[in-house]
Amino acid sequence: MEDKVRQRILDFFGKNKDGFVSGEDISNMLGVTRACTWKYMEKLREDGYIIEAVPHRGYRLRSSPDKLYAHAITGALRTKTIGKRSVHHFESLASTNDRAYELAENGEPEGALVIAEGQTRGKGRLGRKWESPKTGGLYMSIVLRPDADMDEIPAITVIAGISITDAVEKTCGVHAELKWPNDVLSKGKKLGGILTEIKAQPDMVDFLILGIGVNVNTAAGKLPAEATSLSMECGHSVGRLELLRYVLEEFEKNYLVFRVKGFAPFREKYKKISMMLGRRLKVSEHHRMVEGTAVDIDEKGALIIRADNGTLQRIFSGDVLLCREK
Repeated sequence: MEDKVRQRILDFFGKNKDGFVSGEDISNMLGVTRACTWKYMEKLREDGYIIEAVPHRGYRLRSSPDKLYAHAITGALRTKTIGKRSVHHFESLASTNDRAYELAENGEPEGALVIAEGQTRGKGRLGRKWESPKTGGLYMSIVLRPDADMDEIPAITVIAGISITDAVEKTCGVHAELKWPNDVLSKGKKLGGILTEIKAQPDMVDFLILGIGVNVNTAAGKLPAEATSLSMECGHSVGRLELLRYVLEEFEKNYLVFRVKGFAPFREKYKKISMMLGRRLKVSEHHRMVEGTAVDIDEKGALIIRADNGTLQRIFSGDVLLCREK
């Protein structure tokens, strides 16, 4: 069944939440036969929708599955580009970032979304694996084509982190912090992460893949010891679809501001939710190690460290290890 047809039927049910919808009314709305309408109902049931059918009364939608189907995402999403133009949903993928990269190379537009119920080879930074058990979290990648210089790209990762923390707060009231450059934490445990991959030429960015993973309803036994999930933090299951919509809406809003004004409007917000500033840390960046105290984040989203030798070091990327105070 086409996503547009599926969405029209579900919208029709939504307008009659407390009662039945006749097969004749659905057929007239779609412009199809009653037999075709019955086939559509069977397809929805196969997708996990619980639909009651009563002779002489019609159909009633009893419940919807906790699945991130394309039609479910776009139906109530209040964005103009992100997740609106193109959504690719999979039961399982090796990596949403890899699939999004392939699509971007073939001309997929900005805002295209790849989302999977689970990943078999989820990717973290520096070749690490991101645990992605099926139906437990959000595993998605967004195609972006920013008109930005290379030194502005790291700020997009930080903006995505801010968007996730705001969405988590709105959805279930959990306060999250950011560990520069790409980790989202709750009470010191990893709640989510961001992986940004780019294809670029010396003087321009061709495209950027923004990968986002959030542990939503993942059980403790399926997570590393240093990780947590939203359901563990708030004590109840969390609607993945609602969280996804908030993440996409917050990110688009922030991304559009960034496209015009750069990182400056987000600098103070980042400082408030950063767990890094004022802390001693070690950063492994390329072929050097910097140890010192994080003192600021600059107008491009780079981390500023006062090294132990007194110099200020500007760090755009790297592996960060928090240290005990001397």
